Amino acid sequence: ISIRSFFINRKKVKTEFSKAIVLPMFPGVHRWRNNHFLLSLFILIYKPQTIIGRSVFATQLALIAKRNGKINNVVYDGRAAVKAEWEEYKVITNQVLLNSIFELEKQCVLQSDYRLAVSNSLIAYWQNEFEYNSSQHAVIPCTINTLFEYVTIAQETISRKRMELGFNINDSVFVYSGSLAGWQSIKLMIDFIKHILYKSNTHKILFLSEVIPEIKLLQIEFPNQVQCIKLNPIDVPHFLIACDYGILIREKSVTNQVSSPVKFAEYLACGLPVIISNKLGDYSEFVKLNECGFILTDFTTDNLKGLFLKEKIQKIALENFSKKNYIKFYKKLFCINTT
Repeated sequence: ISIRSFFINRKKVKTEFSKAIVLPMFPGVHRWRNNHFLLSLFILIYKPQTIIGRSVFATQLALIAKRNGKINNVVYDGRAAVKAEWEEYKVITNQVLLNSIFELEKQCVLQSDYRLAVSNSLIAYWQNEFEYNSSQHAVIPCTINTLFEYVTIAQETISRKRMELGFNINDSVFVYSGSLAGWQSIKLMIDFIKHILYKSNTHKILFLSEVIPEIKLLQIEFPNQVQCIKLNPIDVPHFLIACDYGILIREKSVTNQVSSPVKFAEYLACGLPVIISNKLGDYSEFVKLNECGFILTDFTTDNLKGLFLKEKIQKIALENFSKKNYIKFYKKLFCINTT
C-alpha cells in the first residue's frame, strides 16, 4: 500500500487480520514495476504457489514472478474495466500509464491462469475488448461485510430510529449511502430526488455521506425533507433499517455497466428495496428477477407503501451476497490445473 499514511493503514489491516503482511508501495504508481524486488523477497521466504492480484499492477507483478519461475499460478481478481474507468472518470492522469493500461489489462485477463470477476457484465467486456474465450473464471460479486449479515429487522427498533431521525410512520424515506465519487453520478441522483421531494412533503431523503454543495442546496430548498449524516461505518446498518428505499442511480458508462456496487447488497441486507438505473452491472436484471426494487424508468411514487417485505428482501441479500457462499470458489484457486 502507499507509503502515505502507511503505518495508520497498516494498523487498520492488521486489526482486521493479524497475520496479514502489509508492504509499502514504491513511490509513484507509474513506477509499479519497482515493487517486484520487495515482493520477490517475500516470495522467497514464504514460497507461495499461487498469487491473486487484486489490481492490474498487482497481477502484473505476479505474472513477472511466474515468468521467473518463482510461482506456479496467477489469478486476476478483476474489479472493474480499468482502462474505461481511468478514461471516463480521470482516475489516473499520468499519460504514460494511460497509454499502456489497455495492454497491461489485456495481459492480466489473457495470461492469468484463472480469473475472478465482479459481474457477468465484466466477463462480457473482456470477451468484447480482449477476445477472451476461456471458461477459467468465476463471478463473485462485491459481498457484504459481516456487519450486514447480522442486521436485526425489528419493528420496534425501526420505529425508534425513525422517531430519533424525525421521520413519522406516514413518511416515505429514501436513502443514499456511500461515497460521492465521480461514477456515483451525483447530478442524476439529485435530479431524481428533487422530483420525489416536490411530489409530497412526506417524501424524505437521508444522505449517509459527506455534506457536499449539491446536498447543501437541496437542504435549503427542502429544509424539512433532507438530512445528511456522516457515520462511522459500524453505525450505517442501524440507520439504513429506518428507511424505506435505497437509491442506486448512475449514468450510462462502461464503468457502471460492469460494476458490482456493494451498496446494492447493503441496502438489501437492511431490508430495503432498491431504486436502480437500467443496465447497472448485473443488478438491474437481478432486481427484475427477484422483485426486490424498481428500475428507475419504471419507478412511480404511487402506492409506495406495503409493496415489499423487509425480511424477504434481507433473505435475498444473504442468499446472494454473503461471503461464506463464495468460499468454494476461493478454495478452487488452490487447485488450479494449468496443463
